Amino acid sequence: MPQSLDAPAVRAWCSLALESLGREREEIDAINVYPVADGDTGTNLYLTVESAGQAVEAVFAAHETGGSAPDLTDVIRAMAHGALIGARGNSGTILAQLLRGMAERIGDGDHLAAALRRAAELAREAVAHPVEGTILSVAGAAADAACAACAAETAGGTAGTADAVRAAYAGARAALDATPQQLAVLDRAGVVDAGGRGLLVVLGALVQAVCGEAPQVPALAHHRPTRPVPQPAADAQSCAGGGPAFEVIYLLEADDEAVARLRTRLDRLGDSLVVVGGDGLWNVHVHVDDAGAAVEAGVEAGRPYRIRITHFDTAAEPGPDPREQAQRGVVAVVQGEGLAALCGEAGATTVLARAGEPPASGELVEAIRRAHAREVVLLPNDTALRHTAAAAAEQARAEGVRVALIPTRSAVQGIAALAVHAPDRRFDEDVVAMTAAAGATRYAELAVAESRSWTSAGVCQAGDVLGLIDGDVAVIGKDLTETAVTLLDRMLSSGGELVTLVLGGTAPEGLSTRLETHVRERYLAVDTVAYEGGDRATPLLIGVE
Repeated sequence: MPQSLDAPAVRAWCSLALESLGREREEIDAINVYPVADGDTGTNLYLTVESAGQAVEAVFAAHETGGSAPDLTDVIRAMAHGALIGARGNSGTILAQLLRGMAERIGDGDHLAAALRRAAELAREAVAHPVEGTILSVAGAAADAACAACAAETAGGTAGTADAVRAAYAGARAALDATPQQLAVLDRAGVVDAGGRGLLVVLGALVQAVCGEAPQVPALAHHRPTRPVPQPAADAQSCAGGGPAFEVIYLLEADDEAVARLRTRLDRLGDSLVVVGGDGLWNVHVHVDDAGAAVEAGVEAGRPYRIRITHFDTAAEPGPDPREQAQRGVVAVVQGEGLAALCGEAGATTVLARAGEPPASGELVEAIRRAHAREVVLLPNDTALRHTAAAAAEQARAEGVRVALIPTRSAVQGIAALAVHAPDRRFDEDVVAMTAAAGATRYAELAVAESRSWTSAGVCQAGDVLGLIDGDVAVIGKDLTETAVTLLDRMLSSGGELVTLVLGGTAPEGLSTRLETHVRERYLAVDTVAYEGGDRATPLLIGVE
Protein backbone atom coordinates (compact mmCIF):
# COMPACT_ATOMS: atom_id res chain seq x y z
CA MET A 1 0.00 0.00 0.00
CA PRO A 2 1.43 3.45 -0.90
CA GLN A 3 2.12 5.37 2.29
CA SER A 4 0.39 8.59 1.25
CA LEU A 5 -2.99 10.22 1.58
CA ASP A 6 -4.87 9.99 -1.72
CA ALA A 7 -8.53 9.66 -2.65
CA PRO A 8 -8.70 5.85 -2.11
CA ALA A 9 -6.96 6.28 1.26
CA VAL A 10 -9.57 8.80 2.38
CA ARG A 11 -12.29 6.37 1.29
CA ALA A 12 -10.62 3.60 3.29
CA TRP A 13 -10.22 5.98 6.23
CA CYS A 14 -13.98 6.61 6.36
CA SER A 15 -14.77 2.91 6.15
CA LEU A 16 -12.22 1.90 8.79
CA ALA A 17 -13.23 4.73 11.14
CA LEU A 18 -16.88 3.71 10.92
CA GLU A 19 -15.99 0.07 11.53
CA SER A 20 -13.81 0.95 14.53
CA LEU A 21 -16.36 3.31 16.06
CA GLY A 22 -18.99 0.63 15.60
CA ARG A 23 -16.88 -1.76 17.68
CA GLU A 24 -15.99 0.77 20.36
CA ARG A 25 -19.16 2.88 20.42
CA GLU A 26 -20.52 1.33 23.61
CA GLU A 27 -17.16 1.67 25.40
CA ILE A 28 -17.04 5.36 24.47
CA ASP A 29 -20.66 5.93 25.46
CA ALA A 30 -19.93 4.34 28.86
CA ILE A 31 -17.24 6.90 29.75
CA ASN A 32 -19.19 9.97 28.55
CA VAL A 33 -19.30 12.34 31.56
CA TYR A 34 -18.44 15.72 29.99
CA PRO A 35 -19.96 18.16 29.12
CA VAL A 36 -23.13 16.16 29.95
CA ALA A 37 -23.27 12.59 31.22
CA ASP A 38 -25.76 11.53 28.56
CA GLY A 39 -23.93 8.42 27.37
CA ASP A 40 -24.05 9.09 23.63
CA THR A 41 -20.64 10.42 22.53
CA GLY A 42 -19.64 7.19 20.79
CA THR A 43 -23.00 6.97 19.06
CA ASN A 44 -22.83 10.60 17.96
CA LEU A 45 -19.33 10.18 16.53
CA TYR A 46 -20.43 7.02 14.72
CA LEU A 47 -23.38 8.81 13.11
CA THR A 48 -21.20 11.77 12.15
CA VAL A 49 -18.62 9.55 10.44
CA GLU A 50 -21.40 7.55 8.80
CA SER A 51 -22.67 10.75 7.16
CA ALA A 52 -19.11 11.65 6.10
CA GLY A 53 -18.63 8.22 4.55
CA GLN A 54 -21.89 8.43 2.62
CA ALA A 55 -20.76 11.73 1.09
CA VAL A 56 -17.43 10.19 0.06
CA GLU A 57 -19.15 7.19 -1.51
CA ALA A 58 -21.39 9.55 -3.47
CA VAL A 59 -18.30 11.20 -5.00
CA PHE A 60 -16.84 7.85 -6.04
CA ALA A 61 -20.20 6.72 -7.45
CA ALA A 62 -20.46 9.87 -9.57
CA HIS A 63 -16.99 9.35 -11.02
CA GLU A 64 -17.61 5.66 -11.70
CA THR A 65 -20.58 6.69 -13.83
CA GLY A 66 -18.37 9.03 -15.83
CA GLY A 67 -15.48 6.61 -16.06
CA SER A 68 -13.02 8.87 -14.20
CA ALA A 69 -11.38 8.85 -10.76
CA PRO A 70 -11.99 11.49 -8.09
CA ASP A 71 -9.05 13.51 -6.84
CA LEU A 72 -7.99 13.93 -3.22
CA THR A 73 -9.36 17.47 -2.88
CA ASP A 74 -12.88 16.48 -3.97
CA VAL A 75 -12.98 13.47 -1.67
CA ILE A 76 -11.62 15.14 1.48
CA ARG A 77 -13.99 18.08 0.99
CA ALA A 78 -16.91 15.69 0.54
CA MET A 79 -15.91 13.94 3.75
CA ALA A 80 -15.88 17.26 5.62
CA HIS A 81 -19.20 18.37 4.12
CA GLY A 82 -20.86 15.05 4.93
CA ALA A 83 -19.68 15.31 8.52
CA LEU A 84 -20.97 18.89 8.73
CA ILE A 85 -24.51 18.08 7.62
CA GLY A 86 -24.68 14.91 9.69
CA ALA A 87 -22.86 16.03 12.84
CA ARG A 88 -24.39 14.82 16.10
CA GLY A 89 -23.67 16.03 19.59
CA ASN A 90 -20.84 18.13 20.91
CA SER A 91 -18.02 15.80 19.84
CA GLY A 92 -19.51 15.04 16.44
CA THR A 93 -19.81 18.75 15.70
CA ILE A 94 -16.18 19.34 16.69
CA LEU A 95 -15.07 16.37 14.57
CA ALA A 96 -16.84 17.93 11.59
CA GLN A 97 -14.83 21.12 12.09
CA LEU A 98 -11.59 19.15 12.41
CA LEU A 99 -12.30 17.52 9.05
CA ARG A 100 -13.14 20.91 7.57
CA GLY A 101 -9.75 22.24 8.69
CA MET A 102 -7.97 19.26 7.16
CA ALA A 103 -9.87 19.65 3.89
CA GLU A 104 -9.02 23.34 3.77
CA ARG A 105 -5.26 22.76 3.96
CA ILE A 106 -5.08 19.57 1.89
CA GLY A 107 -7.15 21.30 -0.77
CA ASP A 108 -4.48 24.01 -0.88
CA GLY A 109 -1.77 21.40 -1.35
CA ASP A 110 -0.36 21.42 2.20
CA HIS A 111 1.07 18.31 3.84
CA LEU A 112 -0.80 16.35 6.49
CA ALA A 113 0.91 17.92 9.50
CA ALA A 114 -0.17 21.40 8.37
CA ALA A 115 -3.67 20.05 7.79
CA LEU A 116 -3.85 18.66 11.32
CA ARG A 117 -2.58 21.96 12.72
CA ARG A 118 -5.29 23.91 10.86
CA ALA A 119 -7.89 21.38 11.96
CA ALA A 120 -7.00 21.84 15.63
CA GLU A 121 -7.00 25.64 15.31
CA LEU A 122 -10.34 25.75 13.51
CA ALA A 123 -12.00 23.42 16.01
CA ARG A 124 -10.80 25.48 18.96
CA GLU A 125 -12.11 28.67 17.33
CA ALA A 126 -15.53 27.04 16.87
CA VAL A 127 -16.00 26.34 20.59
CA ALA A 128 -17.26 29.34 22.55
CA HIS A 129 -15.35 28.43 25.72
CA PRO A 130 -12.60 25.86 25.04
CA VAL A 131 -11.78 23.52 27.91
CA GLU A 132 -8.56 21.54 28.30
CA GLY A 133 -8.80 17.81 28.85
CA THR A 134 -11.27 17.37 25.97
CA ILE A 135 -11.23 16.39 22.31
CA LEU A 136 -9.68 19.82 21.63
CA SER A 137 -6.61 18.93 23.72
CA VAL A 138 -6.25 15.58 21.95
CA ALA A 139 -6.55 17.24 18.51
CA GLY A 140 -3.97 19.86 19.45
CA ALA A 141 -1.51 17.24 20.70
CA ALA A 142 -1.94 15.21 17.50
CA ALA A 143 -1.13 18.28 15.43
CA ASP A 144 1.88 19.17 17.61
CA ALA A 145 3.30 15.66 17.29
CA ALA A 146 2.83 15.57 13.52
CA CYS A 147 4.48 18.98 13.12
CA ALA A 148 7.35 17.91 15.39
CA ALA A 149 7.90 14.86 13.19
CA CYS A 150 8.14 17.18 10.18
CA ALA A 151 10.58 19.48 11.95
CA ALA A 152 12.80 16.55 12.94
CA GLU A 153 13.04 15.30 9.39
CA THR A 154 16.18 16.65 7.76
CA ALA A 155 15.93 15.28 4.22
CA GLY A 156 13.40 17.19 2.15
CA GLY A 157 12.22 19.36 5.01
CA THR A 158 9.06 17.35 5.78
CA ALA A 159 8.27 13.94 7.12
CA GLY A 160 6.38 11.46 5.00
CA THR A 161 2.64 11.09 5.46
CA ALA A 162 3.07 7.74 7.21
CA ASP A 163 5.51 9.24 9.74
CA ALA A 164 3.16 12.16 10.35
CA VAL A 165 0.05 10.04 10.99
CA ARG A 166 1.97 7.69 13.31
CA ALA A 167 3.29 10.65 15.26
CA ALA A 168 -0.17 12.24 15.38
CA TYR A 169 -1.66 9.04 16.78
CA ALA A 170 1.06 8.71 19.42
CA GLY A 171 0.65 12.34 20.46
CA ALA A 172 -3.13 11.97 20.65
CA ARG A 173 -2.85 8.82 22.74
CA ALA A 174 -0.54 10.49 25.26
CA ALA A 175 -2.82 13.53 25.45
CA LEU A 176 -5.86 11.32 25.97
CA ASP A 177 -4.23 9.54 28.91
CA ALA A 178 -3.55 12.97 30.45
CA THR A 179 -7.14 14.25 30.21
CA PRO A 180 -8.16 13.15 33.76
CA GLN A 181 -5.39 15.38 35.15
CA GLN A 182 -6.75 18.33 33.15
CA LEU A 183 -10.46 17.98 33.87
CA ALA A 184 -11.69 17.26 37.38
CA VAL A 185 -14.97 15.62 36.33
CA LEU A 186 -12.99 12.97 34.43
CA ASP A 187 -10.71 12.35 37.39
CA ARG A 188 -13.68 11.93 39.75
CA ALA A 189 -15.23 9.33 37.43
CA GLY A 190 -11.90 7.64 36.72
CA VAL A 191 -12.19 7.97 32.93
CA VAL A 192 -10.53 9.70 30.00
CA ASP A 193 -12.47 12.13 27.82
CA ALA A 194 -15.00 10.31 25.64
CA GLY A 195 -14.69 12.72 22.72
CA GLY A 196 -10.91 12.45 22.82
CA ARG A 197 -11.17 8.67 22.92
CA GLY A 198 -13.40 8.79 19.85
CA LEU A 199 -10.94 11.03 18.02
CA LEU A 200 -8.15 8.57 18.83
CA VAL A 201 -10.23 5.84 17.17
CA VAL A 202 -10.63 8.02 14.07
CA LEU A 203 -6.89 8.75 13.98
CA GLY A 204 -6.15 5.06 14.40
CA ALA A 205 -8.25 4.38 11.32
CA LEU A 206 -6.21 7.02 9.45
CA VAL A 207 -2.99 5.24 10.43
CA GLN A 208 -4.40 1.96 9.13
CA ALA A 209 -5.61 3.56 5.89
CA VAL A 210 -2.23 5.16 5.17
CA CYS A 211 0.20 2.61 6.61
CA GLY A 212 -1.73 -0.62 6.10
CA GLU A 213 -1.50 -1.64 9.74
CA ALA A 214 -3.69 -0.83 12.70
CA PRO A 215 -2.03 0.88 15.69
CA GLN A 216 -2.04 -0.77 19.08
CA VAL A 217 -5.33 -0.20 20.88
CA PRO A 218 -5.00 1.58 24.27
CA ALA A 219 -5.37 -0.59 27.34
CA LEU A 220 -9.09 -0.46 28.02
CA ALA A 221 -8.58 -0.74 31.78
CA HIS A 222 -7.48 2.87 31.79
CA HIS A 223 -10.43 3.95 29.68
CA ARG A 224 -13.30 2.50 31.68
CA PRO A 225 -15.03 4.15 34.63
CA THR A 226 -13.62 3.19 38.03
CA ARG A 227 -16.40 5.04 39.85
CA PRO A 228 -20.13 5.42 39.12
CA VAL A 229 -20.66 7.71 36.12
CA PRO A 230 -23.14 10.53 36.84
CA GLN A 231 -26.52 10.01 35.20
CA PRO A 232 -28.68 12.63 33.48
CA ALA A 233 -31.12 14.50 35.67
CA ALA A 234 -34.49 12.90 36.21
CA ASP A 235 -36.54 15.92 35.16
CA ALA A 236 -36.29 19.34 33.60
CA GLN A 237 -36.27 21.12 36.94
CA SER A 238 -33.28 19.21 38.25
CA CYS A 239 -31.55 19.67 34.90
CA ALA A 240 -31.96 23.38 35.31
CA GLY A 241 -30.21 23.18 38.66
CA GLY A 242 -27.22 21.16 37.39
CA GLY A 243 -27.04 22.29 33.77
CA PRO A 244 -29.24 23.11 30.78
CA ALA A 245 -32.12 20.76 30.07
CA PHE A 246 -31.93 20.59 26.26
CA GLU A 247 -29.41 19.95 23.53
CA VAL A 248 -30.30 21.88 20.37
CA ILE A 249 -28.66 21.18 17.02
CA TYR A 250 -29.55 22.53 13.60
CA LEU A 251 -28.08 23.30 10.21
CA LEU A 252 -28.19 26.98 9.35
CA GLU A 253 -27.94 28.90 6.11
CA ALA A 254 -26.63 32.36 7.05
CA ASP A 255 -23.85 34.83 6.33
CA ASP A 256 -20.80 35.36 8.54
CA GLU A 257 -22.11 38.53 10.20
CA ALA A 258 -25.40 36.91 11.16
CA VAL A 259 -23.55 33.91 12.59
CA ALA A 260 -21.31 36.18 14.67
CA ARG A 261 -24.42 37.73 16.22
CA LEU A 262 -25.92 34.29 16.71
CA ARG A 263 -22.84 33.09 18.62
CA THR A 264 -23.15 36.02 21.02
CA ARG A 265 -26.85 35.42 21.59
CA LEU A 266 -26.58 31.65 22.08
CA ASP A 267 -23.62 32.11 24.42
CA ARG A 268 -25.92 34.10 26.70
CA LEU A 269 -28.67 31.47 26.49
CA GLY A 270 -26.69 28.38 27.41
CA ASP A 271 -23.37 26.55 27.28
CA SER A 272 -21.44 23.92 25.27
CA LEU A 273 -21.80 26.24 22.28
CA VAL A 274 -20.13 25.00 19.10
CA VAL A 275 -20.76 26.63 15.71
CA VAL A 276 -18.93 25.02 12.81
CA GLY A 277 -18.93 25.43 9.05
CA GLY A 278 -18.61 28.38 6.70
CA ASP A 279 -19.38 29.55 3.19
CA GLY A 280 -23.01 30.10 4.12
CA LEU A 281 -23.69 26.69 5.75
CA TRP A 282 -23.23 26.09 9.48
CA ASN A 283 -23.93 23.43 12.07
CA VAL A 284 -25.05 24.90 15.38
CA HIS A 285 -24.86 23.01 18.69
CA VAL A 286 -25.79 24.38 22.12
CA HIS A 287 -27.14 23.25 25.50
CA VAL A 288 -29.98 25.47 26.78
CA ASP A 289 -32.99 25.52 29.07
CA ASP A 290 -35.15 27.35 26.50
CA ALA A 291 -34.94 25.30 23.31
CA GLY A 292 -37.43 27.56 21.56
CA ALA A 293 -35.25 30.61 22.12
CA ALA A 294 -32.24 28.80 20.63
CA VAL A 295 -34.21 27.90 17.53
CA GLU A 296 -35.68 31.39 17.29
CA ALA A 297 -32.15 32.82 17.36
CA GLY A 298 -31.38 30.65 14.35
CA VAL A 299 -34.50 31.84 12.55
CA GLU A 300 -33.42 35.45 13.06
CA ALA A 301 -29.90 34.68 11.80
CA GLY A 302 -30.94 32.81 8.66
CA ARG A 303 -32.71 29.58 7.72
CA PRO A 304 -32.39 26.76 10.25
CA TYR A 305 -33.39 23.23 9.25
CA ARG A 306 -32.79 19.63 10.32
CA ILE A 307 -33.57 20.83 13.83
CA ARG A 308 -32.95 18.29 16.60
CA ILE A 309 -33.88 18.95 20.22
CA THR A 310 -32.98 16.39 22.88
CA HIS A 311 -34.12 16.58 26.49
CA PHE A 312 -31.34 15.25 28.68
CA ASP A 313 -33.68 13.47 31.08
CA THR A 314 -34.65 11.02 28.28
CA ALA A 315 -31.18 10.38 26.88
CA ALA A 316 -30.50 7.24 28.92
CA GLU A 317 -34.02 5.83 29.12
CA PRO A 318 -34.48 2.42 27.46
CA GLY A 319 -37.93 3.10 26.05
CA PRO A 320 -41.00 5.32 26.06
CA ASP A 321 -42.64 6.12 29.36
CA PRO A 322 -46.43 5.92 28.91
CA ARG A 323 -46.88 8.74 31.41
CA GLU A 324 -44.95 11.12 29.10
CA GLN A 325 -47.38 10.38 26.29
CA ALA A 326 -50.47 11.42 28.25
CA GLN A 327 -52.01 14.81 29.08
CA ARG A 328 -50.19 16.89 26.47
CA GLY A 329 -51.67 20.16 25.27
CA VAL A 330 -50.99 22.93 22.78
CA VAL A 331 -51.69 26.61 23.46
CA ALA A 332 -51.92 28.88 20.41
CA VAL A 333 -52.37 32.66 20.17
CA VAL A 334 -54.60 33.57 17.20
CA GLN A 335 -56.33 36.54 15.64
CA GLY A 336 -59.85 35.91 14.45
CA GLU A 337 -62.61 33.51 15.39
CA GLY A 338 -62.02 31.37 12.31
CA LEU A 339 -58.43 30.68 13.28
CA ALA A 340 -59.52 29.97 16.85
CA ALA A 341 -62.00 27.39 15.60
CA LEU A 342 -59.44 25.83 13.25
CA CYS A 343 -56.81 25.49 15.98
CA GLY A 344 -59.44 24.28 18.43
CA GLU A 345 -60.41 21.48 16.04
CA ALA A 346 -56.75 20.47 15.98
CA GLY A 347 -56.84 20.13 19.77
CA ALA A 348 -55.27 23.43 20.79
CA THR A 349 -56.32 25.73 23.61
CA THR A 350 -56.53 29.18 22.01
CA VAL A 351 -55.95 32.74 23.16
CA LEU A 352 -57.77 35.27 20.98
CA ALA A 353 -55.59 38.34 20.45
CA ARG A 354 -57.27 41.70 20.12
CA ALA A 355 -56.13 44.22 17.50
CA GLY A 356 -53.53 46.55 19.00
CA GLU A 357 -53.78 44.81 22.36
CA PRO A 358 -51.64 41.66 22.52
CA PRO A 359 -52.29 39.22 25.36
CA ALA A 360 -50.32 39.63 28.57
CA SER A 361 -48.21 36.84 30.02
CA GLY A 362 -50.89 36.21 32.64
CA GLU A 363 -53.42 35.37 29.91
CA LEU A 364 -51.00 32.88 28.40
CA VAL A 365 -50.33 31.30 31.79
CA GLU A 366 -54.08 30.97 32.34
CA ALA A 367 -54.43 29.29 28.93
CA ILE A 368 -51.66 26.84 29.85
CA ARG A 369 -53.59 26.03 33.04
CA ARG A 370 -56.79 25.56 31.02
CA ALA A 371 -55.01 23.00 28.86
CA HIS A 372 -54.94 20.74 31.98
CA ALA A 373 -51.75 19.09 30.81
CA ARG A 374 -48.41 18.19 32.35
CA GLU A 375 -46.76 18.94 29.00
CA VAL A 376 -47.66 21.99 26.90
CA VAL A 377 -46.40 23.31 23.57
CA LEU A 378 -46.81 27.10 23.33
CA LEU A 379 -47.29 28.75 19.90
CA PRO A 380 -47.21 32.59 20.17
CA ASN A 381 -47.67 33.06 16.39
CA ASP A 382 -46.34 36.62 16.60
CA THR A 383 -42.79 37.98 16.80
CA ALA A 384 -43.92 40.72 19.17
CA LEU A 385 -45.05 38.08 21.70
CA ARG A 386 -41.64 36.44 22.02
CA HIS A 387 -40.75 37.86 25.44
CA THR A 388 -44.32 37.64 26.75
CA ALA A 389 -44.53 33.97 25.78
CA ALA A 390 -41.11 33.24 27.31
CA ALA A 391 -42.22 34.82 30.59
CA ALA A 392 -45.43 32.80 30.59
CA ALA A 393 -43.53 29.60 29.88
CA GLU A 394 -41.15 30.28 32.75
CA GLN A 395 -44.02 30.90 35.17
CA ALA A 396 -45.81 27.72 34.09
CA ARG A 397 -42.62 25.71 34.55
CA ALA A 398 -42.37 27.05 38.08
CA GLU A 399 -45.85 25.59 38.64
CA GLY A 400 -44.63 22.17 37.53
CA VAL A 401 -45.78 22.17 33.90
CA ARG A 402 -43.28 21.08 31.26
CA VAL A 403 -43.50 23.80 28.59
CA ALA A 404 -41.81 24.02 25.20
CA LEU A 405 -41.96 27.39 23.48
CA ILE A 406 -41.85 27.15 19.68
CA PRO A 407 -41.07 30.65 18.33
CA THR A 408 -43.76 30.78 15.64
CA ARG A 409 -43.91 34.26 14.11
CA SER A 410 -47.19 33.92 12.20
CA ALA A 411 -50.41 31.96 12.40
CA VAL A 412 -49.47 29.99 9.27
CA GLN A 413 -46.36 28.71 11.05
CA GLY A 414 -48.59 27.70 13.96
CA ILE A 415 -50.92 25.87 11.56
CA ALA A 416 -47.94 24.01 10.07
CA ALA A 417 -46.79 23.01 13.56
CA LEU A 418 -50.25 21.81 14.55
CA ALA A 419 -50.50 19.77 11.35
CA VAL A 420 -47.66 17.49 12.50
CA HIS A 421 -48.53 17.50 16.22
CA ALA A 422 -48.78 13.92 17.50
CA PRO A 423 -49.53 13.61 21.24
CA ASP A 424 -48.70 9.90 21.20
CA ARG A 425 -45.04 10.69 20.46
CA ARG A 426 -42.51 11.47 23.17
CA PHE A 427 -42.63 15.12 24.15
CA ASP A 428 -39.22 16.08 22.79
CA GLU A 429 -39.85 14.26 19.50
CA ASP A 430 -43.17 16.06 19.10
CA VAL A 431 -41.52 19.42 19.79
CA VAL A 432 -38.80 18.68 17.24
CA ALA A 433 -41.33 17.79 14.54
CA MET A 434 -43.48 20.85 15.25
CA THR A 435 -40.48 23.18 15.38
CA ALA A 436 -39.14 21.82 12.09
CA ALA A 437 -42.52 22.24 10.39
CA ALA A 438 -42.84 25.83 11.62
CA GLY A 439 -39.27 26.66 10.64
CA ALA A 440 -39.81 25.28 7.13
CA THR A 441 -42.79 27.59 6.58
CA ARG A 442 -42.12 31.03 5.14
CA TYR A 443 -44.86 33.53 5.83
CA ALA A 444 -46.28 36.68 4.28
CA GLU A 445 -49.20 38.99 4.93
CA LEU A 446 -51.09 41.94 3.48
CA ALA A 447 -51.60 45.19 5.36
CA VAL A 448 -52.85 48.69 4.53
CA ALA A 449 -50.49 51.63 5.14
CA GLU A 450 -51.87 54.12 7.65
CA SER A 451 -49.54 56.98 6.62
CA ARG A 452 -46.76 57.91 4.23
CA SER A 453 -43.52 56.22 5.25
CA TRP A 454 -40.26 54.69 4.08
CA THR A 455 -40.17 50.90 3.73
CA SER A 456 -37.66 48.34 2.54
CA ALA A 457 -39.54 48.30 -0.79
CA GLY A 458 -39.63 52.10 -1.18
CA VAL A 459 -41.94 54.93 -0.12
CA CYS A 460 -45.58 54.07 0.52
CA GLN A 461 -48.55 56.40 0.78
CA ALA A 462 -51.47 56.21 3.19
CA GLY A 463 -53.95 53.66 1.83
CA ASP A 464 -51.33 51.66 -0.14
CA VAL A 465 -51.46 47.90 0.13
CA LEU A 466 -48.28 46.46 1.63
CA GLY A 467 -47.11 42.92 1.04
CA LEU A 468 -44.76 41.75 3.82
CA ILE A 469 -42.54 38.66 3.63
CA ASP A 470 -41.14 37.41 6.96
CA GLY A 471 -42.05 40.79 8.47
CA ASP A 472 -40.36 43.03 5.85
CA VAL A 473 -42.23 45.03 3.19
CA ALA A 474 -41.52 43.40 -0.18
CA VAL A 475 -44.37 44.74 -2.37
CA ILE A 476 -46.27 48.03 -2.48
CA GLY A 477 -49.47 48.16 -4.53
CA LYS A 478 -52.79 49.91 -4.95
CA ASP A 479 -55.12 46.93 -5.37
CA LEU A 480 -55.33 44.29 -2.68
CA THR A 481 -55.97 41.37 -5.03
CA GLU A 482 -53.21 42.25 -7.49
CA THR A 483 -50.78 42.91 -4.67
CA ALA A 484 -51.65 39.49 -3.23
CA VAL A 485 -50.88 37.82 -6.57
CA THR A 486 -47.51 39.60 -6.80
CA LEU A 487 -46.69 38.72 -3.21
CA LEU A 488 -47.54 35.07 -3.80
CA ASP A 489 -45.29 34.96 -6.88
CA ARG A 490 -42.45 36.42 -4.82
CA MET A 491 -42.96 33.70 -2.22
CA LEU A 492 -43.02 30.87 -4.76
CA SER A 493 -40.04 32.15 -6.73
CA SER A 494 -37.77 30.33 -4.27
CA GLY A 495 -39.81 27.12 -4.38
CA GLY A 496 -42.54 25.51 -2.34
CA GLU A 497 -44.84 22.50 -2.18
CA LEU A 498 -47.85 23.75 -0.21
CA VAL A 499 -49.46 27.19 -0.03
CA THR A 500 -51.68 28.01 2.97
CA LEU A 501 -54.05 30.98 2.66
CA VAL A 502 -55.79 32.52 5.68
CA LEU A 503 -58.35 35.16 4.69
CA GLY A 504 -59.51 37.84 7.10
CA GLY A 505 -62.87 39.54 7.25
CA THR A 506 -61.68 42.50 5.13
CA ALA A 507 -60.42 40.35 2.25
CA PRO A 508 -62.24 41.11 -1.04
CA GLU A 509 -64.75 38.57 -2.29
CA GLY A 510 -63.26 36.00 -4.62
CA LEU A 511 -59.66 36.53 -3.44
CA SER A 512 -59.21 32.91 -2.39
CA THR A 513 -60.53 31.60 -5.73
CA ARG A 514 -58.27 33.98 -7.69
CA LEU A 515 -55.15 32.92 -5.79
CA GLU A 516 -55.92 29.21 -5.90
CA THR A 517 -56.52 29.41 -9.66
CA HIS A 518 -53.31 31.36 -10.14
CA VAL A 519 -51.27 28.74 -8.25
CA ARG A 520 -52.93 25.84 -10.08
CA GLU A 521 -52.25 27.32 -13.53
CA ARG A 522 -48.71 28.62 -12.92
CA TYR A 523 -47.25 26.22 -10.37
CA LEU A 524 -48.35 22.73 -11.33
CA ALA A 525 -46.70 20.84 -8.46
CA VAL A 526 -47.89 23.18 -5.68
CA ASP A 527 -50.99 22.43 -3.60
CA THR A 528 -53.16 25.12 -2.00
CA VAL A 529 -55.36 25.10 1.09
CA ALA A 530 -57.46 28.06 2.27
CA TYR A 531 -59.04 28.91 5.64
CA GLU A 532 -61.30 31.68 6.91
CA GLY A 533 -59.51 33.60 9.61
CA GLY A 534 -62.43 35.66 10.88
CA ASP A 535 -63.10 39.37 11.22
CA ARG A 536 -60.15 40.09 13.51
CA ALA A 537 -57.60 38.46 11.22
CA THR A 538 -55.38 40.45 8.85
CA PRO A 539 -56.76 40.62 5.24
CA LEU A 540 -54.50 37.79 4.06
CA LEU A 541 -51.85 35.51 5.50
CA ILE A 542 -49.77 33.31 3.21
CA GLY A 543 -47.66 30.35 4.25
CA VAL A 544 -45.34 28.45 1.90
CA GLU A 545 -43.87 25.11 2.93
